Amino acid sequence: MSNLHPSARANIHPLAPSANSAHDNEASIAAHSDLASHAASVSDAIHVALPNGSIRSYPAGESIASIARSISSALGKSAIAGLLNGQLVDMSTPIFADAQLEIISSAHEASPAIYRISAAHLLAQAVQRLYGVDHVKLGGGAITEQGFYYDFELEHSLSEADLPAIEQMMKQIAAEHHPLQRRELDLSEAEKRFDPQQQPYQAQRLNELIAAEVQSIIVYEQGDYMELEKGPLLPSANRLQAFRLMSVAGAYWRGDSSSPVLQRIQGVSFAERAELEEHLQWLQEARRRDHRRLGRELKLFMFSDEAPGMPFYLPKGMLLRTELEQFSRKQQLQRGYEEVRTPFMMNQQLWEQSGHWDHYKDNMYFSEVDHEHFALKPMNCPGHMLIYKNELRSYRDLPMRMMEFGQVHRHEFSGALNGLMRVRTFCQDDAHIYARPQQIEAEIARAMELIDDMYNVFGFEYEIELSTRPDDYMGSEELWDQAEQALQNVLEARGVKYRINAGDGAFYGPKIDFHILDALRRSWQCGTIQLDFQMPEKFDLWYVGEDSVKYRPVVIHRAIYGSIDRFLGILTEHYAGAFPLWLAPVQVKVLLVSGHYEDYAFQVKSMLAQAGLRAEVDSSSNKLGYKMREAQQQKAPYIVVVGEQEQQSGSVSVRQHSASEQQQLPLAELISMLQAAIQEGQSIDAAAE
Repeated sequence: MSNLHPSARANIHPLAPSANSAHDNEASIAAHSDLASHAASVSDAIHVALPNGSIRSYPAGESIASIARSISSALGKSAIAGLLNGQLVDMSTPIFADAQLEIISSAHEASPAIYRISAAHLLAQAVQRLYGVDHVKLGGGAITEQGFYYDFELEHSLSEADLPAIEQMMKQIAAEHHPLQRRELDLSEAEKRFDPQQQPYQAQRLNELIAAEVQSIIVYEQGDYMELEKGPLLPSANRLQAFRLMSVAGAYWRGDSSSPVLQRIQGVSFAERAELEEHLQWLQEARRRDHRRLGRELKLFMFSDEAPGMPFYLPKGMLLRTELEQFSRKQQLQRGYEEVRTPFMMNQQLWEQSGHWDHYKDNMYFSEVDHEHFALKPMNCPGHMLIYKNELRSYRDLPMRMMEFGQVHRHEFSGALNGLMRVRTFCQDDAHIYARPQQIEAEIARAMELIDDMYNVFGFEYEIELSTRPDDYMGSEELWDQAEQALQNVLEARGVKYRINAGDGAFYGPKIDFHILDALRRSWQCGTIQLDFQMPEKFDLWYVGEDSVKYRPVVIHRAIYGSIDRFLGILTEHYAGAFPLWLAPVQVKVLLVSGHYEDYAFQVKSMLAQAGLRAEVDSSSNKLGYKMREAQQQKAPYIVVVGEQEQQSGSVSVRQHSASEQQQLPLAELISMLQAAIQEGQSIDAAAE
């Protein structure tokens, strides 16, 4: 499944010139000036249609700020931008012709982006003022899903200890009430202002605009600060009252590893202080749930410099991973899948035949065997194609559902590695469904039902995305249109909400991606269903039809977890390490009141183990209160205490994780209760209810 990736993708807002796509964004700066091209259309009065259906008349050239004030003084004070004929513009933008206008306030869905990019520019101005214009070379700012950042080249290295001073300077500049003014510069003035010796990165951006033959350059001024920007920005820096600088890191200019490394300051910005405080609390909770920290504390997995980006699973982590795999295996086998296993390494010719060589070789690991080039598999698809081709297939054999828990290897830059969320080797719960054309929609629907059932067991809500033909697609447009329509038909028939992600399909076919939402409402792309007409052609796959004629099957690529490793990391953070009973590596922690009851404690453990339950005894000499705190920190779902009374009656005192109440139960009753709870926890039907 070549397009699956174990990482979460950062969302860069199109309003901001991100370091990776600044050229594309800057090329559109000139378009903003179209609103000022009004020479032939100026009239004595214009008519402005508002969202409530009313139409107001104003003198030609009236600014959006003035129109907002005319509607109400409160709106005039709260307005931060305008949506003019569907385009976001500044408050200072004049209107010279009849138009549709929506006033954007801080409550509008577009406002976070405006606050964040404005904060990025305030940050740039603060760094220049603090360290000197001649000593700071501006890279560029961008906004992300969570905040903003700006890249700089400075003569000295920054650390997080420098952030309070920079943040204080930002507040000082904001208090000066400088308006953020949009200006158009002619080319000669712009070239003087953005001298390559003083500002090489800004000059590079300017040269790209000049090469695009723009007639004027759009900049924003804020006091003594000027930068290329298409906007819109806030009317005044004083509107920025709720921001916080969070971190400093290195970043390649525009994400290009051959370019200089700049210093990136990241921050968050909101319209209200209450939103900032809420976000900081959210970050604190996210740190508490960080799977890397919990992985160490709960002894689930480790990493080593001897194998960067490649997780080592400790006994408890391996139990977790095995449970996830077994649960998925059971669900798939019940639905007609057959499990296979393919080699970790196959020759270069195979990857060239599949098309992965042209599209994926930079992310693959290579070796040489008997003077022949081999590659560690980055995905399982080609191996499954060989299995299908190994035998003569009939229409009666289809649909054929082939699954594998296959270990794959993909090269990631060291700076991108992130615990289990982004690794260089992981287990992919891959499946390939070989179907006749008339079976496509039914099989996609079955796969969607399986994914839905399994996500419900974990308590995940999810969102669906339909990704369409990318620029580097293989095959004909006609087949692509047919494939995209098939996926859309299933989504429409099931009545599910989905969004279109244009151009993000796999190179061999469109796909449906499932984005699960964790306990902190973060989105993670995990499951996927991909339709493929290309690989059957490349591998010359066929089946004999009812009329004894050969036909091409269609391949449906499918994953549920995506990467078991990454899914485990997501689950760790979703549950904050307190896994449900059926999944917990240690389901029962047995504590002794004193060493006199050690034999009984191990007898309890043995009986639990015989019943299929995972138990662990704390036989240390520590006091019971300390043992109890340790068991709670290790997040065992059930804590059992044994002492004289329990030993004499063949019972145990039971407490659930983080609960204060404790009850005494016969051991047999506890076992029955836990077995029933485990069965219910894994039940698809119970989860659906």
